[in-house]
Amino acid sequence: MDEELDPLWQDLDWAIGQMLIMGWDGTEVTPQIRELIADHHLGAILLTAKNLKSADQTTNLVRSLQTIAHQSGHPFPLLIALDQENGGVNSLFDPLHITQFPSSMGLAASLSGPSLSYEVAKATATEIAACGVNLILGPVLDVLTNARYQPLGVRATSDDPQEVSQYGIAAVRGYKDAGVATCGKHFPSYGNLDFLGSAAGSLEIPIITQTLEELALSALVPFRNAIKTGMLDGMFVGGCGIANPSMKVAHACLSERVVDELLREELGFEGVAISECLEMEALQTEMGVRTGTIMAVQAGCDLVLLCRAYDVQKEAISGLKLGLENEVLTKERIYTSLRRVLKMKRGCTSWEKALNPPGISLLKQIHPGHLQLSMKAYDDSITVMRDNDKLLPLNESMHQEEELLLLTPLVKPLPASAMTKTILETASKIKSEDPIDKWIHRERSAIMSGEGVFRELGRSLARARHGKLLHTSYTANGVRPVHESLIQRATTIILLTADANRNLYQAGFTKHVAMMCSLLKASGHKKNLIVVAVSSPYDFAMDKSIGTYICTFDFTETAMSALVRALFGSFTPHGSLPGTLRKVPRNKEAGGGKGGAKGKVRTQHWLVEGYDSQRDQRGLGELMFGMIKGTSPGQQYVYAFGPRSFTFGDTPGAERRFEHEMEEQHFVVRNSSTGALYGFCSTYYLPSTLTGIIGSIFVDPSKRNVSVGYSLHRRAVRNLLQKHPEIKYLQLGCAYPGIFPGIPLDTNTDSLSSAITPGSTTSTPSAASSGLKSWFSTTCGWDISPPSSSSSSPRNNTRTRKIFNLLLPSFPTWSSPPDLPTTLQRAGVSFDLIYACSNNNPSSPTPEQESVLSFVSQHASPETLALYQSAFTSDSDRETCFIRAKTQIPGQDGQQLVGTIIISATLWRGGCPSLPSEGLSRVQGGTAGIIAPVGASSSMTKREANLVLQGLVMMGLRKYKRDAAGSWACCMVSWVSNGYEGDGEHGQGQGQQSSVEALLGMGFEVHNVWEEVVNGVEQFASLA
Repeated sequence: MDEELDPLWQDLDWAIGQMLIMGWDGTEVTPQIRELIADHHLGAILLTAKNLKSADQTTNLVRSLQTIAHQSGHPFPLLIALDQENGGVNSLFDPLHITQFPSSMGLAASLSGPSLSYEVAKATATEIAACGVNLILGPVLDVLTNARYQPLGVRATSDDPQEVSQYGIAAVRGYKDAGVATCGKHFPSYGNLDFLGSAAGSLEIPIITQTLEELALSALVPFRNAIKTGMLDGMFVGGCGIANPSMKVAHACLSERVVDELLREELGFEGVAISECLEMEALQTEMGVRTGTIMAVQAGCDLVLLCRAYDVQKEAISGLKLGLENEVLTKERIYTSLRRVLKMKRGCTSWEKALNPPGISLLKQIHPGHLQLSMKAYDDSITVMRDNDKLLPLNESMHQEEELLLLTPLVKPLPASAMTKTILETASKIKSEDPIDKWIHRERSAIMSGEGVFRELGRSLARARHGKLLHTSYTANGVRPVHESLIQRATTIILLTADANRNLYQAGFTKHVAMMCSLLKASGHKKNLIVVAVSSPYDFAMDKSIGTYICTFDFTETAMSALVRALFGSFTPHGSLPGTLRKVPRNKEAGGGKGGAKGKVRTQHWLVEGYDSQRDQRGLGELMFGMIKGTSPGQQYVYAFGPRSFTFGDTPGAERRFEHEMEEQHFVVRNSSTGALYGFCSTYYLPSTLTGIIGSIFVDPSKRNVSVGYSLHRRAVRNLLQKHPEIKYLQLGCAYPGIFPGIPLDTNTDSLSSAITPGSTTSTPSAASSGLKSWFSTTCGWDISPPSSSSSSPRNNTRTRKIFNLLLPSFPTWSSPPDLPTTLQRAGVSFDLIYACSNNNPSSPTPEQESVLSFVSQHASPETLALYQSAFTSDSDRETCFIRAKTQIPGQDGQQLVGTIIISATLWRGGCPSLPSEGLSRVQGGTAGIIAPVGASSSMTKREANLVLQGLVMMGLRKYKRDAAGSWACCMVSWVSNGYEGDGEHGQGQGQQSSVEALLGMGFEVHNVWEEVVNGVEQFASLA
């Protein structure tokens, strides 16, 4: 292993130096940092805002550091690392040469998509590379699982792991294309932390309480996806703890289970693992830096970070040497990390680049273009979540003589601001031998100067409206008399919040002001309130009492300039909150100033592709699994289904003996980078009835309300109309194959009574089913309401019917109604049973099987026929069978079929919702299944049809009791239809409207209800 390396590395002091990344306080090279590079062979430097005054100074500082390394005999240049996340987290600030861009969440709020993230990342990396930086500590790949209360805030993209993946990977590409090494963070996650205190209870440390399974489904997804690209050079491993039943870890970066096992073995990461700074107080208190450094290397970290304290840094170096001497660490472990670090250096730097950074000469050339990109990015990120009273733009809702009041919180200035630069310069003049004193002074100065952070915003607002502006700050002291007086004077109040969920005084102050404005407005005064969240967008995102709510995602000078332009109509804000709160803005007139289109609904059109089972089957499975959490209690049957539930070609089973007529074609909205599916739609076509079917539409819960479902539906309908010019009907819901025979309805008492009562055409749907009906009707153009019997001709092609699954919960104690067998005998109804596998020749059905299929084809839909055909192909040994009901042919010796039913408890697991054992979470034990009753209702009276149905079900129940009396806890009868409402030609009329009642009389109860809808194609003429 040693032979592969340059002989220089035989000196382990050199190798140890390459495994450390260190920083210091000060804007010049100090004797301490010079010694670390020259004498201890330090191979990596972390620069922070404390080191940097301008782009020119940064370039000269980095050149000096690299010169020291070169003159000291370093074979490779130093890694120069920097936090430059944009938004409020920028270590390098220079308004003349370094461009300010929005935060990660701000970029995700833009409807420009990941392409904007790529452009911004490339621009950012190009600028810092010009100053000599070759390693950026980014992108942030954390998922804000608990977005409202996490200190990470807008530094993260969103609470949607796939969205974080998209934007994170785009940023990685941008950094790499600019020639800078990348480092994802903060592994395994800073997105859902609890602060539970240390083991001793004296220090608060962040703790991850999620299980590894939960992390794998959400927090780890962006890390996994970024690693798969092969472009991630490094991974920053956090110092948080992990406390769950399967893992107890004090600090992630010191845990072999986290770094070597989870990061490397399970996720396949082969790059450089960088530890959290080991100078954190909790670690020093619990184990000390020397032990912590050894543990970090043992865990698998390749670069150990020590931020600023020289004595602590020396202790870490001695700790590694002592670990080698005591054989706690091995040379092989050191060389493994060395190889990874050297590989990173080869990829991002060389002595030619390191000693000759282009600096200001390049920055001057690229700055104008980057400024334009910055303005576009900030304008695109501004989000008007609500503007109920149409207060925007202000130059249209305010008169010139009216007064505008600005209320701002006391906050520390962001690192990327002119005020912070001024404070740092002031602090640098303080004479102190201890550099930490300067840092403490900086913190105190920043807090005291909080009122001035928004001073320039006030000036900009006054200039924009060409009039007077009232401006004051507010604190934890709440609403004071001065606030009350100013609110009385002003007609419009702009109130800023900055992380109100963590700074609770801001939330209380805002609600107090909102109440005052509401009371004054009720008494006849004009009091308009605009709340602006200048950091986390979650402050009042869900509080509908705040009528006008705007999000800027940071409060840098650039962001505040964009806010002023949005307030006064220079552009129309089109931002949208990322993640699960993302939606097309409901306030279509928000910011209807220049360039605004008032009243126009903005709909996103997603790329819809054909479903490819080899490519998309896994993604569809993950999509359906992700939907489980959002499944309502009445729809647990979704749990049982998978990607094979929708296609005939993928349905497992024996050799097909029958060719059904149903044609299928399915569609997806997918992330081409990660392979994740955001939506799925299944469609079928029935040539015999000229009917196209929308079988199902699934949308990832985190991608709802952004037109994914609309795009899928539009493509599906258009494809059916264009591919089949002869088509006459479109049907919503498909019983087989699929999950949803129609729109799921509620199973409350009122709904059921109206659904099963003969002649009733209305029900009381749940809020969920009502919302689905509204979406299909309003957004997709379906005529959902059933026509009356006297409906005019334009609606003759509209019909609906309800489909039921009925449950017999007390099956073990059930007995048939005492008079039913006698009644059947008097009516001349007899029954026999045939099995699916009774014929040894699978290519030729028996006459009995042919008779069943012929009967079903005459009296049921093509979907039901396809189900029966699939049932006959079953290989199950006498597990699937069919009961036939027969009567004497009048005037003849022979018998005729009048009904049939499928008996199966195990067939087609996950194939369709009629399978009786699926989704019965409240039932313990096996479930007997009776599926798809078909009767010759057109030739029978209502009473005769119900009698045949009861007889078929009774015979099925008797078979289950006879074959395995103790195996079944309950029984399900599936696909019981009440016929089409308002349709005499295609439906089964009144003849089956009491079918459900007939079975309820036998002891069954309603388990699921769906509403199938059929429209004529003229309803969708605009899509043809």
